[in-house]
Amino acid sequence: MPKQSFKVCLCWRRVFKTRVVEPPLDIKNAFYSFSPSGMMTVDDLLRFLIEHQGQKNATKEDAQAIFYSLKHLNIFQRRGLHLEAFFRYLLGDLNLAHPPSKVHHDMNAPLSHYFLFTGHNSYLTGNQFSSASSVEPIKDALLRGVRVIELDLWPNSSGNDVNVCHGRTLTSSVGLQKCLEAIKENAFKASEYPVIITFEDHLNPNLQEKVAKMVTETFGDILYTSETENLEQFLSPESLKKKVLISTKPPKEYLEGNTQGEEISENEGGTVANECQSSSQWNPPEEGEHVPDEDEGKVVPEYRQLIAINARKLEGGLENWLSDDPKKVSRISLSEQKLESAAKTYGTKTVMFTQRNLLRVYPKRTRLDSSNYNPFVGWMHGAQMVAFNMQGHGKRLWIMQGMFRANGGCGYVKKPDFLLHRGPNDEVKVYLGEGWHQDFHHTAFDRYSPPDFYTRIGVAGVPADKDVKQTATIEDEWLPVWDEEFKFQLRAPELAVLRIKILDYNTTGRHYFGGQVCLPVSELRTGIRAVPLHDKKGNKYKHARLLLSIKFEAP
Repeated sequence: MPKQSFKVCLCWRRVFKTRVVEPPLDIKNAFYSFSPSGMMTVDDLLRFLIEHQGQKNATKEDAQAIFYSLKHLNIFQRRGLHLEAFFRYLLGDLNLAHPPSKVHHDMNAPLSHYFLFTGHNSYLTGNQFSSASSVEPIKDALLRGVRVIELDLWPNSSGNDVNVCHGRTLTSSVGLQKCLEAIKENAFKASEYPVIITFEDHLNPNLQEKVAKMVTETFGDILYTSETENLEQFLSPESLKKKVLISTKPPKEYLEGNTQGEEISENEGGTVANECQSSSQWNPPEEGEHVPDEDEGKVVPEYRQLIAINARKLEGGLENWLSDDPKKVSRISLSEQKLESAAKTYGTKTVMFTQRNLLRVYPKRTRLDSSNYNPFVGWMHGAQMVAFNMQGHGKRLWIMQGMFRANGGCGYVKKPDFLLHRGPNDEVKVYLGEGWHQDFHHTAFDRYSPPDFYTRIGVAGVPADKDVKQTATIEDEWLPVWDEEFKFQLRAPELAVLRIKILDYNTTGRHYFGGQVCLPVSELRTGIRAVPLHDKKGNKYKHARLLLSIKFEAP
């Protein structure tokens, strides 16, 4: 049996024997109930898939494919699978709780009927105040399936070109042309469904004309432009496949010569401005605030024609912002605080507004560290574009990534019916985990011994569904076996995300991260399933995974 040694001091070492994990009792019972002879045939495996795993449409070819997948193992026997081979199948990629899937939601409804994977300040590499701007976060977001990219447009220091940066901060800038080229190159690698670019425009008419030329020349035929300024209903994701859409407010008048009264954003105080601010001769509005109507005579028609989704100016109060014009649809943007106010005071009106129109929610200005907010407040009220800072990590970003693993990871998730039309007891059993010793150095968690793993498992969703449970801690073990069962009652499973986080217990109170995963509850497969784990940034580990038993029962 292999051993691992941990150096404690110059004098001596601690030696731990590593062991091969055995199948838990439930798995042994399942195996022998379908193969009493101790050897599982193809027909036995097919019965297991249909009756125990709930795969009602499983075929003999599916069972045969599992047999073939195990051929490379020394434990495989032609006559059938014995217990160890069956156990390896359960932990393998052919038995995932949420396997890679194709798009299966109806994609022919209007855009307003979907949640969209949405980024905030998509060009920033780090914090919102002093980090670099780059095309790399844009590429990374698109390759992860993000469908809405935000770009802030400002004049460069000479006033003759357009840069992208977070104005009135110390962030650096990146050229707009580079951003557009990065979007074109990566837009449809992860998903063929439309990419929407939201512009925060701080430009004069001359530069708006330049932007219009850049955009049309860069995207060519894949740029979608509307023949009418006022749409009565948005088109569908299906009809907009492999198209790029621009969404922004109609351009406002550039105030030449306005060198006085440059406002400072509430979170940036009297700091030194970046070139995006210092080059601007007028006072840009706060994100989501009212923008005065432009002088129509000074508007660049080529720029206006770019706008496929009109972002509406905000007039009056919340109730007026959420008014639904039956003759045209539009998009509005609200900060997370404004959304919370709308949810408390005009919850039903917010849902009704988002049945036809688009609502974008963005982080409050004090999130300088690029942290994120609770996405379920937006999703519960139908907000399609819950904009997140994608460059960080943490619980809320993991939940966002988990939600958009649904529907084949295409970046569009159909809203549940209760958000579109007017007028269950759940059970998860955590068996065991494996693979950490292959993905981590043997002293990654503890210099003197193997890790002491425990699992936190919970549901993120509407307030009534939120719940977190925790397993016992398994000490000094790379292959922990918990064999614990937890039940969660769900009122809105369509909006629920299963959250799993593995930690190494430490007596100092600083528990070390051992992996995480978030999965859409609505797409989980029942039965005994493997669940690969991911790192803090959402990248999948090569080997580390859990084995779960998942059941859904009516209340």
